[in-house]
Amino acid sequence: MKNITLFFLILVSTAAYCQKGPKIEFSAPDNTIDYGQISKADITEGTFEFKNTGDAPLLITGAASTAGYIMVTKPVMAIMPGKKGKISIKYKNMPTGPIRKTIIVESNAVNEPGGRVGLKIKGEVL
Repeated sequence: MKNITLFFLILVSTAAYCQKGPKIEFSAPDNTIDYGQISKADITEGTFEFKNTGDAPLLITGAASTAGYIMVTKPVMAIMPGKKGKISIKYKNMPTGPIRKTIIVESNAVNEPGGRVGLKIKGEVL
């Protein structure tokens, strides 16, 4: 009985790991840009770089910020397997004080629940 249970567990684990399709992997640790303490004049733009580690074209269908002063630009074309892309961010009239914002990226990636991933921006604007 233990052998059957172990076999089933390995089978389910392998099936989940071997998903076919596009996969998105961001290079920023924990999908976060941490600016630390920064002056208002020094913070104008940022970039989240990612790679399609899957075996099908990756489509970024949406990218939106939770703050009106952050403008997000997503790739228009599909990112082919093994290729890199970027989500660009521009800040306009960033308020002073602590920043804790999220950018929601929507895609056809099979390694993220519903193809959605949250990117975080944190720091303090002096």
